[in-house]
Amino acid sequence: NNLSLNTKKTKELIVDFRRHSTDLAPLYINGECVERVHTFRFLGVLISADISWAENISAVIKKAQQRLHFLRVLRKYKLNSDLLLTFYRSSIESLLTYCITVWYGSCTKADRVRLQSVVKTAQKIIGCPLPSMMDIYSSRCLSRAANIIKDSSHPGFNMFRLLPSGKRYRCINTKTHRLKNSFFPKAITTLNSHMHR
Repeated sequence: NNLSLNTKKTKELIVDFRRHSTDLAPLYINGECVERVHTFRFLGVLISADISWAENISAVIKKAQQRLHFLRVLRKYKLNSDLLLTFYRSSIESLLTYCITVWYGSCTKADRVRLQSVVKTAQKIIGCPLPSMMDIYSSRCLSRAANIIKDSSHPGFNMFRLLPSGKRYRCINTKTHRLKNSFFPKAITTLNSHMHR
């Protein structure tokens, strides 16, 4: 297809969790040095070199709070709660929950409180109960895991292995909190907790 890499738009993000990390030489492509960055926006999600999601969450909350203003304006014009709910779901909840299965499991308790406060504010404006961020995260984990289990060609298909009893999935051994809070271990834990219901 004669595709070529645009080095001006290419960024280098180094993710290195070794205790004694060494300074790496700059990356050159076609004689041009690639810019090294600490954070990078990929498919709408801010990824940082330490794989903490604080910057992504701060950006999401900032945008959501701006959109809460428009929700207040709509309420001021006495729109009914169904229309306010539709606006919330399409413009605020969709923003808050974009790629939630990737980052929500690894975010800090303080970040979860900040995210939930946006939902609580919207709930007060609309005047009806809204699903919590944790409920949305759990349901999205379950649906994403169910889709992976159905598709044997999916790269993560082999991560979901039933135990000989057939009642639970085998948990993934994790040595770090980073891995423990990532999608696959969290999805398996969520699946196992729902299999007993």
